[in-house]
Amino acid sequence: MPESVDIRELLSYCEGLLEPETYRDYAPNGLQVEGRGEIRRLVTGVTACQALLDAAVEAQADAVLVHHGYFWKNEPETITGMKRRRIATLLANDINLIGYHLPLDGHDEIGNNAWLARTLGMNVTGRFGHQQLAVSGRLEQPATGSELAARIAERLGRDPLVVGPTDRPIHRIGLCTGGAQDMLGEAIDLGLDAFISGEISERTTHLAREAGVTYFAAGHHATETGGVRLLGERIADEFDIEHRFIDIPNPV
Repeated sequence: MPESVDIRELLSYCEGLLEPETYRDYAPNGLQVEGRGEIRRLVTGVTACQALLDAAVEAQADAVLVHHGYFWKNEPETITGMKRRRIATLLANDINLIGYHLPLDGHDEIGNNAWLARTLGMNVTGRFGHQQLAVSGRLEQPATGSELAARIAERLGRDPLVVGPTDRPIHRIGLCTGGAQDMLGEAIDLGLDAFISGEISERTTHLAREAGVTYFAAGHHATETGGVRLLGERIADEFDIEHRFIDIPNPV
């Protein structure tokens, strides 16, 4: 039998680590749906979709911790349809839902951006962009766009979409996981050789080509698997509880 921790103690630990009050976010950070008070088994995942909730029920989880939770600004306020089914699953099984969005992007050790930089061999030297979430730095070893695309594919398990030059060496690079393609303009202003994010828009292609900066769309989901998994591992080590990261594949 694993050890247990009171949900309030777990949340206090997360808040001290992630400092969510320092961000202007689009959804509530912390406890979003209340379940049982004692946590022995924690499941983490990127998004609180129905498939993740069903897997958490099967795993007999007491809490689900995600990067993309519920109650986003400008979404419908009624609890109907998909939202009703998801929340009903949590309530029927007395499972807590905990979500951390921007705080889990920006943390300088276990955040998505810090994790992705380490994963790709980048030394972080600065920050920029919306709420200083994006990171900039230098690759440990310069690589061409084609070589870096191959590295991304190997380490994230999916081929990135690449626009802009692919045959010249990349030294200075920036990145911000998820849907941060519009930070490309700031990366260009900083004189970076390349920028990595999760998604791409039609306008991103022209901006990258015309500025001569290589842009990598490496997948919103794929670029954000690291932070929540690392947070789950940190919580499990701190409180000696069970933790399981469950990856629900997403092509975007």
